[in-house]
Amino acid sequence: MSDRTPAGQFFDAAITLLQRVRDEEADSVRAAGTLLADTVADGGRLFAFGAGHSSLAAQDVVYRAGGLALMNLLTVPGVVGVDVMPATLGSALERVDGLASVVLETSPLRSGDALVIISLSGRNALPVEMAMKARSLGVRVIGVTSVAYASETTSRHASGTYLKDHCDVVLDSKIAIGDAELTLDTIPAPFAPASTVVTAALLQAVMATAAATLAERGIEPPLLRSGNVDGGHEWNGRVFEEYRDRIFYQY
Repeated sequence: MSDRTPAGQFFDAAITLLQRVRDEEADSVRAAGTLLADTVADGGRLFAFGAGHSSLAAQDVVYRAGGLALMNLLTVPGVVGVDVMPATLGSALERVDGLASVVLETSPLRSGDALVIISLSGRNALPVEMAMKARSLGVRVIGVTSVAYASETTSRHASGTYLKDHCDVVLDSKIAIGDAELTLDTIPAPFAPASTVVTAALLQAVMATAAATLAERGIEPPLLRSGNVDGGHEWNGRVFEEYRDRIFYQY
């Protein structure tokens, strides 16, 4: 029997979206995972960036039990998360031209690295410029976005392009314009966003693919273990020591 409560409807919507990205983005997930595995095998470093709530999915793959130890968070002051005051400042900074270039020029990123850029709309200056600048530096870019925005909104970058236009691999989250899955006659605005659930799942699928791809090549993937299991800290300590030149969140 179907659960028609708002909670049940949200779960149904999220599950439907997850099924869509599983089925429709399988090739892109494989390509993204392979790109990350290639980067690790070739001695490159891994970075992830997201602005505002898109940062949640980026943070979910950094210093994470069961995740790749080499994934580092690329931060832009005032943009990563909603802890800045006022919170609306982050949204404003996403539209500032030139900010991404300054961030990349002063970051550890170098040719041969890989950068995951997460932006639901993919329309703001920051993610577009970041992808363009990163690729000009020889960095391979994976974009995670809702491709629908490119056909239904106007780009806020001077080029008129979107994040999806400047990536080596694009992962389409399938999220509808506005990022709200539910409507009710008694509520004047749509509500219940699912982008975090879907984007986080997409990225974990990519991480799983990268780890498995490395193992298939005879390379032990640099995975972290939970510090709350016996031996976890010792395991992680060995990984940190072996890959200390490619991990930037510890030092």
